[in-house]
Amino acid sequence: MWVTYAQRAALLAATLAGLIVFVFSLLWHDRPSLDGIDWPAPPIVSATAGDTVTVTWLGVTTLLFDDGETQILIDGFFSRPTLADILLRRPVDNDAPQIDFAMNEFRMRRLAAIIPVHSHFDHAMDVGAIANRSSASILGSESTAQIARGAGVPEDQIIVVANEEIFTFGEFKVTMRPSIHAPFGWRGSVPLDGTIETPLVMPQPISAWRMGGAYTIIIEHPQGIALVQGSAGFLKYALQDIAADVVLLGVGQLNSLGRDYAELYWQHVVTATGSHSVYPIHFDDFTQPFGEIELAPKFIDNFATTASWLEEFRQRWDRDTTLFMPEFGKPIAIFSQPLTGT
Repeated sequence: MWVTYAQRAALLAATLAGLIVFVFSLLWHDRPSLDGIDWPAPPIVSATAGDTVTVTWLGVTTLLFDDGETQILIDGFFSRPTLADILLRRPVDNDAPQIDFAMNEFRMRRLAAIIPVHSHFDHAMDVGAIANRSSASILGSESTAQIARGAGVPEDQIIVVANEEIFTFGEFKVTMRPSIHAPFGWRGSVPLDGTIETPLVMPQPISAWRMGGAYTIIIEHPQGIALVQGSAGFLKYALQDIAADVVLLGVGQLNSLGRDYAELYWQHVVTATGSHSVYPIHFDDFTQPFGEIELAPKFIDNFATTASWLEEFRQRWDRDTTLFMPEFGKPIAIFSQPLTGT
C-alpha cells in the first residue's frame, strides 16, 4: 500500500514531537543536588530564646521574620502554578487550602506587614489572599496595590511606597529602596516587565503579574539589620551607605548572567554592606509543590555553578562573611554572629 505524502508528513511530525518531548524530559530531570554544597548549617534557634529574631524561609523568596511579638512576611507565594499552567498560559487562582495550611503551619497570627520584592506571580501571587486572612498591611508599588485591590483587600491595608519612607511595625523598621530586576530575558530584558494598571481579579494567566517596580528591602531591629535582595538585579553604589548584618541574596538566573555580572552583584550588595552572613534565596524550582525543594534544571539555571561562584567571591572579597544554606520551614536565628567564615 502506498503511503501518501500527508501520511508521511504526519508520521514525521509525530516522530519529531516525540523526540522533542523525550529530550525535554531528559533536560528537565537533569538537576544539580544540594548535597554537593558544603556550607555550614544556619544558627539554631534556642528553645528558650523567645525574644530572638528569626527568619523562616518558605521557598523562592518568601521569608517570615518574627521577633516573638511582630511578624513581617516578605513576598507571599504559597499557591504553586504547575509547569503546564505556565507553558500553556492557563488562568490560575489562589490555592485557598494551601494558603490556609501555610499560615496555620507557620503560625502567622501576628502578621503586621506583607512586602513583595516586586509584583511577579512567584513573589506576589498570594499577597491579597494572605492580607484578607489577617490585618496585615501590604507594602509595595502601584502594581502590588492593584493585586491587593483585585483580591478585595480594604484600601486602608494597602500602602503604595514612595521616597524610601521608613515604616515601623513593633520593633521592626522597614525601608524599601528602589532597585532593578535581573535582566535575564531576551537580549538583556526583564521578563514580564511593565505595570499592572487595573485591579487584578483572579483567575489570570501568570503573564498578568507584571514586575511593576523592584525593591531592596532593609529590615532593622534592635538586634540587627537584614537586607533582602529578592532579584539578582542591582544598582551600582546604591547600598554603600547601608551597614547590614545579614544579606538574603536572590540568585535566580544568576548563572545565566555570567560570572563577571555575578561578581559585580556580590560586590555591590554583599561587600558594600559589610554583611557577616549571606543566605541565598530564589534558587529553588518554583513549579514544585509548596514545601518540596528541588533545584531548577541545569539548562535553566545551574545553582551548583552559582554556589561555587559565591564561594569564590566570599574568599576574594569578604573572608569574614559566612555563606549559609537556608532550610525550608526551619526558623533561623538570623542575627547570630558566626565564629568564623567558611
